This record gives sequence, C-alpha cells and structure tokens, in this order.
Amino acid sequence: MKYLGATFTDQNSVQEEIESKLKSGNACCHSLQNLSSSWLSENIKIKMYRTIILSVVLFGCETWSLTLKEEHRQRVLENRLLMRIFVPKRDEVTKEWRNLHIEELNDLYSSPSIVRVIKLRRMKWAEHVAHGGEEMCIQGFGEET
Repeated sequence: MKYLGATFTDQNSVQEEIESKLKSGNACCHSLQNLSSSWLSENIKIKMYRTIILSVVLFGCETWSLTLKEEHRQRVLENRLLMRIFVPKRDEVTKEWRNLHIEELNDLYSSPSIVRVIKLRRMKWAEHVAHGGEEMCIQGFGEET
C-alpha cells in the first residue's frame, strides 16, 4: 500500500520501499536526458542529480535500516548516475576513450556517498526524536499537552 509516497507492507519491511525509491530514481534519471548532454557543465548536472534524483530516491530514508545488499544497490545506482554525469575521458597514453573508475568518480563528485547521506539523515532524525521526547510525540498525534 502507498501512503504519502511511502510503501507499506504487511511485514513492515523497508525492502519494497527501497526498491520503489530506486525504480523512481531510475525513471527520474531516464527522464533527464540532459544528464549525459555535453551542452551542460558537470556542475549543473551534479545540481540536477542532487536536487531532483536524490530527493526522489532519499524521500523517507530516515526510517530505513539498510542491509549490505541494499547499500550495494544504492551505490550501484549512484555510480551509474555519476558515470552519466562525468563522461568518458581520453587516456593520455593510449589515446582511447574510457569510462572513469569508481574511485575517480568519487573524487570528482567530492560529496558524501548516497549510503553516507542515508546514515547521516537517520542519525539526525534519531537526534531530533530524542530531543523532542514524549511531548513531541503527543503533539504529532494531534493531542493537546
């Protein structure tokens, strides 16, 4: 069942939610043909990635508990998108075009990885809940304090 953009299951599992977000991120990426365009600068492409695609993929990630498999799938999505942003480079020695290696992509992107962002958001949410205490929970359900 979907409610406010989140997927809920009988088993209260986040795997379907994460799968849904990854599919939405892929669809979003395919709709942005400019992401691999040579007309746009890499800075503009990175801004498009952060503001559009990451917003879709990471919506509600504060409640996710990722397994290693899910972390890997997040990284695969991120690497695939970064390869579209940072186009192949010409090798100085062989003069052939080649895709960048993952380490090179991470150096060029120079921002926290998608998995790191998820973990940071989870920590920030946990801190928010811890400082809000019982009063915040009661107000969240519409009761007067």
